[in-house]
Amino acid sequence: MKRPVQIQKPEGKLGILLPGMGAVATTFIAGCLLARRNLGRPIGSLTQMGTIRLGKRTDQRTPKINDFVPLAQLDQLVFGGWDLFEDNAYESATNAAVLERHHLELVKDEMSAIKPMPAVFYPEYVKRLHGTHVKTAPTKADMVQLVREDIRRFKKDNDLARAVAVWCGSTEIYFPPTEVHATIESFEKGLLANDTAISNSQIYAWACLLEGVPYANGAPNLSVDFPAAWDLARERQVPISGKDFKTGQTLMKTIIAPGLKARMLGLSGWFSTNILGNRDGEVLDDPDSFKSKEVSKLGVLEYILQPSVYAELYGKIFHKVRIEYYPPRGDAKEGWDNLDIFGWLGYPMQIKIDFLCRDSILAAPIVLDLALFSDLAARAGFGGTQEWLSFYYKSPMTAPDLYPEHDLFIQSMKLKNTLRWMMGEELITHLGSEYYD
Repeated sequence: MKRPVQIQKPEGKLGILLPGMGAVATTFIAGCLLARRNLGRPIGSLTQMGTIRLGKRTDQRTPKINDFVPLAQLDQLVFGGWDLFEDNAYESATNAAVLERHHLELVKDEMSAIKPMPAVFYPEYVKRLHGTHVKTAPTKADMVQLVREDIRRFKKDNDLARAVAVWCGSTEIYFPPTEVHATIESFEKGLLANDTAISNSQIYAWACLLEGVPYANGAPNLSVDFPAAWDLARERQVPISGKDFKTGQTLMKTIIAPGLKARMLGLSGWFSTNILGNRDGEVLDDPDSFKSKEVSKLGVLEYILQPSVYAELYGKIFHKVRIEYYPPRGDAKEGWDNLDIFGWLGYPMQIKIDFLCRDSILAAPIVLDLALFSDLAARAGFGGTQEWLSFYYKSPMTAPDLYPEHDLFIQSMKLKNTLRWMMGEELITHLGSEYYD
């Protein structure tokens, strides 16, 4: 990837399109509306609260990321999207019950005006949901065209300069890529033939790529993680990234597992279970949808701990993940982990983690950062897979035949070094020898 000669300025309004306007999307929208009126703080967002070191430690140059790179600002954002149900953003947020009433009332008028467009919905990919606000078309190719028309209309009606899309919908059933996903031509033929291997999320993603809209995939779906999508994204110079927002339990794994490996402490077993009661929990109660999430979650330890390299320490890990639908808990997810570790002379020890988190509260800042960084990438001339955004994902997309980097701290370094490189600043290696020469 060549260094961009010039990054276009973030002039004009930026549309953020959200396939799936449920708990995550409406928590994100409400938070942005509150933050731009100084009625709430965007905690958890690197683009709004993070800093970046430039030069030597003695230089004391640590600007906020938002002041360092040319990002769109909160007051430039316009929100829209699609959903299976007709509820406007205020009604959906009220039903989700993530945010308290006193927060929602402050932005009620603005959120009530955000009404979802009818969704693309073939129910076989999300069996536990029964949409009533959906599109109809003879073929999936026609469905792509309807989504493209939605995007164009949304941009025109809101006088937008640009748009990005962030998938905030449910987890689709698990299935691997097939021949239809191999090339742009085979995928387009599959759309015309209503190929069953082309899912709802892939239709949104394909429409976005054709319209030049960067696409970030917040679920473990195969939305843009297949050769035809990679090729189209490169051909059209559209940034894509994914997949599956790194929020609760997996966030903890990518923090703790690197620490165990750094200290060469052994791991014999890691058992994880979750309870949650929101729409995502209901969808994941279906074994086929859970399979997609399980694959996303299970890969983390394998790549971080490298059992093939450290066979004595990690060669016999028993790793198990469970998700249980428990309606009383709502969006307040609980992630419980038991780690059986061992140290000096093989003596056993244990670590217990009980993370009482809020799924949408953790996901909302990720949506904001991915939207703003995807827009930055497009204005910098980046196209195709944006591995530097791995920091935000459970199962990061990479180039073919390249294993993903899951270590949160390496991902953070990769992200910040990409920003430094983008702006012509020296990369930080943390070698530090220059202070002692």
